Amino acid sequence: MTPILILLVFLVYTVMVFTITWYTSRRADNDAYFRGNRRSPWFVVSYGMIGASLSGVTFMSVPGYVQSTQFTYMMMVFGFLAGYFVIATVLLPLYYRLNLTSIYGYLQQRFGFFTYKTGASFFILSRTLGATLRIFLVVSVLYDFIFKAWDVPFFLVASLFVLLILLYTFKGGIKTIIWTDTLQTTFMLLAVVSSIVLISCEMGFGIGGLWDAVSSSGYSKVVETDVQSKQFWLKQFLSGMFVSIAMTGLDQEMMQKNLSCKTLRDSQKNMLTFSVVLIFMNALFLLLGAVLVLYAGENGVVVDNTDSLFPVIAIEHLGVFSGLFFVIGLISAAYPSADGAMTSLTTSFVIDILGIQRRTDWTEAIRRKIRYAVHAGFAGIFLLLIIYFREMNNDAVIDKLYSISSYTYGPLLGFFSFGLFTHFQVKDRFIPLVAVSAPLLCWILQSHSVEWFGGYEIGFELLLINGFLNFAGLYLCRIRNNK
Repeated sequence: MTPILILLVFLVYTVMVFTITWYTSRRADNDAYFRGNRRSPWFVVSYGMIGASLSGVTFMSVPGYVQSTQFTYMMMVFGFLAGYFVIATVLLPLYYRLNLTSIYGYLQQRFGFFTYKTGASFFILSRTLGATLRIFLVVSVLYDFIFKAWDVPFFLVASLFVLLILLYTFKGGIKTIIWTDTLQTTFMLLAVVSSIVLISCEMGFGIGGLWDAVSSSGYSKVVETDVQSKQFWLKQFLSGMFVSIAMTGLDQEMMQKNLSCKTLRDSQKNMLTFSVVLIFMNALFLLLGAVLVLYAGENGVVVDNTDSLFPVIAIEHLGVFSGLFFVIGLISAAYPSADGAMTSLTTSFVIDILGIQRRTDWTEAIRRKIRYAVHAGFAGIFLLLIIYFREMNNDAVIDKLYSISSYTYGPLLGFFSFGLFTHFQVKDRFIPLVAVSAPLLCWILQSHSVEWFGGYEIGFELLLINGFLNFAGLYLCRIRNNK
């Protein structure tokens, strides 16, 4: 597949996205940007969230992850289902009852100014790093397979991609994203199914033969019973449950889409439907990963890292149609990784940090200008971080993503759980110290876990430990005998 053809596919798809953007952003005001005027159909939100949740990381890292961890990732996915149930039954009713635009407004009402600002700041840090990792993965593939052959600098490719995201989310915000995510989910699913079919045909497998080959290969192992392993099934399940609560239920980007639904009931239907469909989608990605590994073994395909397995086979070994489907799927996975993040970060910063809703002296025009400036500012931060990640890339991105989230979402998990399950008030001014100390202790524990705990290796359950330490910190800072 030639670089010219890949570039053409990218441009055609981008034109489709901008067409939807033009239609949905007409007469969009600040409320449309932040909450979609609370008119988003729940089934559209649910379908679009599949693409936003899977993203480019799932599209490339999960298939490559099979080579080293088999299907053990599915235990995390089952944990996701339990976490989404908690979100639908506990968190969404809270957010709708308080009529929140930014979900971190709950922390201000429950605890006070410093806890509120700390929670919002940790979200901004979390989402900025996580979204940039996702964008970096996609930009790297576009660069390696298109622009590198033309000696175009990586910086220019990254700048172009970030600029496109900036332009199509600039005005419509969440109202636009709800509908562009729907388009992107459709093409991503088409790409995955098509890739599995094409690779199976190339290897001479039918549906039954494909499953038999995967089952007998050893890559289909779901349950890891070794307690010492990072993939031990109970650790994976609990980690998945709390990861979904933290990275979806306590994440402004994902909840902003849910809060754009007309009613709480619609939002809950969206979340529960989305959670069930996501199980089948992740299973599909793991099946794709097993097929890729089998193909690589039979044909002597060697890659520098596991994230490169899918693009190398699809573009360099399976012909034009396979490469075409891969590029379409990758682009479809890439846009939701960036658009929702840029919008939610802008929302959180202008509402939680700048306090735009409390400034009654600011006109609508002033608020819009501030929102535009913040939006553009986050685009610049994304670009700088993409360049940085390019310099230090080594491990599978999905591993990096969950490692970062374990440190940055822990304070949010601790804050919200303490607020929901206790009646205590806290000494608000000490909470930033708690939020910084707990991740630091987690880093020390993870660095020495094998040495201190008889070979036990801390994996994704680090998020639970971090959340517990923050919960304990708030308990120590509680105000005794308060009413």
